[in-house]
Amino acid sequence: MNLFSGLEKFGIKATDSTDLYADEKAAEKKTKEKVETAVVQPKEEDFLLDKTVRCPVCDKEFKTKMVKVGKVKRLEPDADLRPRQQYVDSLKYDVASCPNCGYTSLNRYFEHITMGQIKLIKEQISRNFHPQAPSDDATWDYDKAIEMHKLSLFNSMVKKARTSEKAYNCLILAWLLRTKAEELETAGKKEEAAACRQEEESFYKEAYDGMMKAVSTEMFPICGMDQSTMDYLLANMAFHYKRYDVTSKCLSRVLSSASANRKIKDKSLELKEIILKELKKNR
Repeated sequence: MNLFSGLEKFGIKATDSTDLYADEKAAEKKTKEKVETAVVQPKEEDFLLDKTVRCPVCDKEFKTKMVKVGKVKRLEPDADLRPRQQYVDSLKYDVASCPNCGYTSLNRYFEHITMGQIKLIKEQISRNFHPQAPSDDATWDYDKAIEMHKLSLFNSMVKKARTSEKAYNCLILAWLLRTKAEELETAGKKEEAAACRQEEESFYKEAYDGMMKAVSTEMFPICGMDQSTMDYLLANMAFHYKRYDVTSKCLSRVLSSASANRKIKDKSLELKEIILKELKKNR
């Protein structure tokens, strides 16, 4: 239908295809194109900062990478609470390593070291350590992060750290290897991914065994986790190894706890349903 029929007597020629809002639509399209062009994908380095820390072993200062926590958007974690964030993996940088003496530890434990432990580090690590030149890399890849966390685990063994600290080191290594394997699988590198998965499994088992021992010998909080969070984590890890008896006991404690938060209880109920289905399937 020609909206402007009848105007011909004025010498105006308007067809039925005349669009009343053509100018506005064109303007909107240009604005949208400008906005899309202006949107830049954030880079991992945008979420990092260099923090200067003093090594408690050699008393020298060095810079370590830290994640700008307030700037990071959290995503849904894995079933076993492996944290996920958008654009950056904070686990990669959850370690501080002195390039002068070799003392390396997870951030939460770095400053908490006794004189006896300092002596052990100096005798068994620093004495033979090759000082490392400062890195200009803006970010760490997974190989670098895994290397640093392995050095942290070795330090925890040398300084005779608590079982929970060593187990938590192993858990983070397993989580890092998991994500590295996912990247390799996405890239179609099946053999490398399979080797990575195998190494992940080794650290995961060490983490499970260590955590199970820690909850019976240490006081909560353990590795920053309260009892309900730890019980849920162990329930999930036990489920991975088909230890349904351990899983059930841990979940029962969470679900009967008055102090457990709602999220952990909801996750525990979901896991309980999965276990029941698995048990029915195996009957």
